[in-house]
Parts: sequence; C-alpha cells; structure tokens
Amino acid sequence: MKELDPLLHSQLRLAVMSILLSLEEADFVYLKEKTESTAGNLSVQLEKLSSAGYISKRTDGSGPKPRTICKMTDAGREAMRKYVETLKTYFNGL
Repeated sequence: MKELDPLLHSQLRLAVMSILLSLEEADFVYLKEKTESTAGNLSVQLEKLSSAGYISKRTDGSGPKPRTICKMTDAGREAMRKYVETLKTYFNGL
C-alpha cells in the first residue's frame, strides 16, 4: 500500500491545501478564520508548505497592515492529486 504524503497528512496543512484548491488565493486572516487555528501554528504550517513548494506566499503591503497572501502552486496541486489518489486506495474494500 502506498504511503500518504506526510506533509499533507496533517489536519491543519490538509485544511489549508483543501481551502486553496477551490480559491485562486487566500490571505492569512481568511485561512486562520477558516481553519480556526492560532496565528503561530498557522504561520509554522504555511512555512512548511511553502518550503516544500506546495504554496507560494507573498506580502501585500499596500494597506495599513501588511497581508500575507497564499496561493497553491502546480506542485501543490499535483501533491494533492496524488494524496487523494493514494487515499482512495485505502478504501478499495468498501
């Protein structure tokens, strides 16, 4: 049986990637609200996803407070596709 991608097999990282699958991009505050995460934990998990090349992050400093905006990369989309395909193999007997 194939192993699930350990980077995606984390509740918070998987939630972030799932949100970004359906959106062009999302800012930090939106992701924090949707995942009900703390700012510190979300920051750490976004950095892990970014370091793996699954998301890109940019800072928009045009407003009064800088905004971190996240977007899924092509590598992230492919990783999610593989993750879902692998997950499906776990349920073949159902």
